[in-house]
This record gives sequence, C-alpha cells and structure tokens, in this order.
Amino acid sequence: MTTLSITGGRVLLSDLTIARADVLVDRDEGTVLEIGSDLAGDETLDASGSLVTPGFVNGHCHVAMTLLRGYADDKPLESWLREDIWPAEAELTAEDVRVGAELGLLEMIKSGTTAFADMYYEVPEIAAAVEKAGLRARLGHGVVTVVKDDEGARADARTSLEIATEYDGGADGRISTAFMPHSLTTVGGEYLEEFVPKAREAGVPVHYHANETRDEVEPIVEEHGVRPLAYAAEKGMLETEDFVAHGVHLDESEIDLLAECGTGVIHCPASNMKLASGMAPVQRMLEAGVDVGLGTDGAASNNDLSMLDEARDAAMVGKLAAEDASAVSAEAVVELMTSGSAEAIGLDVGRLEEGAAADLAVIDVERPHLTPHHDLVSHLAYAAAAADVRHTVCDGRVLMRDRRVLTLDETDVIDRANEAAQALVARVGE
Repeated sequence: MTTLSITGGRVLLSDLTIARADVLVDRDEGTVLEIGSDLAGDETLDASGSLVTPGFVNGHCHVAMTLLRGYADDKPLESWLREDIWPAEAELTAEDVRVGAELGLLEMIKSGTTAFADMYYEVPEIAAAVEKAGLRARLGHGVVTVVKDDEGARADARTSLEIATEYDGGADGRISTAFMPHSLTTVGGEYLEEFVPKAREAGVPVHYHANETRDEVEPIVEEHGVRPLAYAAEKGMLETEDFVAHGVHLDESEIDLLAECGTGVIHCPASNMKLASGMAPVQRMLEAGVDVGLGTDGAASNNDLSMLDEARDAAMVGKLAAEDASAVSAEAVVELMTSGSAEAIGLDVGRLEEGAAADLAVIDVERPHLTPHHDLVSHLAYAAAAADVRHTVCDGRVLMRDRRVLTLDETDVIDRANEAAQALVARVGE
C-alpha cells in the first residue's frame, strides 16, 4: 500500500463541521484511510492555510461545449438551440469533441471538481479524455429524434444504449454510464417506449432534461393531458436510479412524484438564469425530500464549469425563488455540490470520511476575500472561487498540485482548443 497525506489544514467533515486534521489516503484503493493528527504518508500535500473538502460533483454538463463558450449568447433556449447550437454541433468532429472535453476537464480539475455527469456525442472521445485526466464521470450519448427519420431516430437511441453498456466500468471503474434521451419533447414517445425498457434490462439509469422551460411543459400537457413528469413516469423514466436536469417549471404534484420515486434533480442555476428559463423551486424540493444536486450545464450557456460559482448562484436565486432569505442556505448549497449531486447521479462520492472515496479539493482560505474565518462553510457557498483551489485529488491520485495540473498539458490543451473552435466557427459560416 502507498499512501498520501494531506497535512496542516482544516477538514470539512460529512456533517459539515470543520476540524483541524490531516487526511491519510490509500492511493492504491483510492479511499480515505484516516482523518486525524500527525498522519504521515509516502507522499504529502501541504494544506496549511487551507480547507480540505470533498471533491465537487458536477451533476449535469455537456463538457465538450467549451468550444462554444461565448459563441451564441443572450438568446432564449429554443432559438439558441435551433439557430446556433445545433447547427454548430452538426459540424463537430470526433477530434473537436476530444479537445473540447479535455478543455472542460482541465477547467474542472482547476476548480476542484472530481466527478461529473455528461450528456453529449462522440462519447468514446469523452471517455478517453476522462481516463487521461483522471476524473470520475457518468457518461451518455444524447438522443434527439425530432429532426430525424425513423431509421435515424432508432439508430441514435441504439447508439446511446450501446455506449451505456460498453463503457460502464471504464477507466478502472471511474466511468459509469446512463441511457440519455435529450428531453421529453425532443425524443418521440414511441422511442422512449421501445428503448427505456431495454435500458432497464441492461441495468443502466436514465438521464434527461425535464421542465427546463415552459416550452417543455406546455406541449406535453396539450398533447397528453398530463404534466411532463407524470408522462415520464408513464414511460418508466422515474426510477430511483434516474436523474433529470433543470426541473425549473415543476408543480407540487411533480415535486411529490420526484420525492416518491426517488428520482434526482440536477439544478443548473447559471444556465437557467442566462437563458431566462426561470427559477427552480429548490427549497420546495428539498423540503419535500427530493434528491437535489447541482450542475453547471454546458459552457455555452453558463459560461464556465466552476461549481463554486454555481453554488453562489444556487444560493442567491434560491432565496429569490422562495422569497425567503433563509432558503437554500450555505449548508444546503455545499451539500448540493458534493453529496447531493453524488447521490442524485448515483456515484458513491461526495463525502469526506474514513472509508470514503479519496476525491478531494484543497481550498486556500488565506485570501482577502475569504477573511476573516467566521464561517468557512459560508465562504464556500458565497465567496470562494475556482482560483482558490490549490490541489485536486481523485481516486487517491493527485490531479493538480499547487495549481499545476499533472494529468493534462494545460498549454497544449488551450492551444488545440482555440484552433479547433476557430475552425469549427469557420465551417459553420461556410
């Protein structure tokens, strides 16, 4: 056994209390061995002046969309997708997706994220990037049938199912998968009826966008006479292992249904605000017992992948939505971006305790904007930034030490991403 000791700092424990302690990690097993005093290891990370936290879990992302960051801003979701994003994505190559994914993973490592869920295309390229970068992920191929003929629609759904079965357990167990129909309005009901049962047979969960805008609610109600999540339940898409993204326009019956079924919801406040989709009823969901996590969505609609930025947005907009300054508290938000997201997407991470996965972020709290230290949990929710992350560890492996990423060549990734993005935009404009 080889060990890693993270020494000299304070530790955010699972009950959100903070203790001065070292953390000893089994690097071979990728687990936390002990939290205590004077813990020596074969390798040491200095955490003096810092707070050791669970690695952040980005519950919903489209990681390769980093190439479209800043490409089409300030438009509502439907026109943004149809006029800008889908035409650009039609020009993406496998190589584009690979470098876009590497850019996103680089950004996540540098902001303390150690696990994420991702819906996109060219998933083998994303899986290869995840394996190289050293993160955890739940990956899936996004299915869209509304712009395809029947043959193309079935092929798309088959691809998602094949990807889910082939890549589950990849990267030494760091990759999990899901069957990922894009949404209830972009995938025809006949394809859901055919392929969701096949996903159940294969033992993979289902992930999709739901109730993101009113335009995703009203067509379901008009055509089927029920709310979207009741429709999803009819299609077998609200199981305990499933999770949905956004959940902005939920009514009380849908919140109760989510709680009853144990289906997770990933809240994406920055994207929801930027696209003017609305404010999700996060406090009501929490009070009802819904498993709620936090995600950034893609960098084209955020425009960054920092979970610390997302946490602050979640706290602020949560209070506005509830019209209550005590709603979506700092403690709740820190849970959302760690254990909450982990539970919602079905990964056994997001806690800092003995025996847990050694997925950790080390935050430098000796900064002017994090001083004084009245409440470091509050600082995580309201004041900490991606640049405050000193070290990132996933599965017992140091991915970033003193702001230097060890698994990816930062300069090379940035240069290749810039070249790929410029070439992509040129192709779209032809």
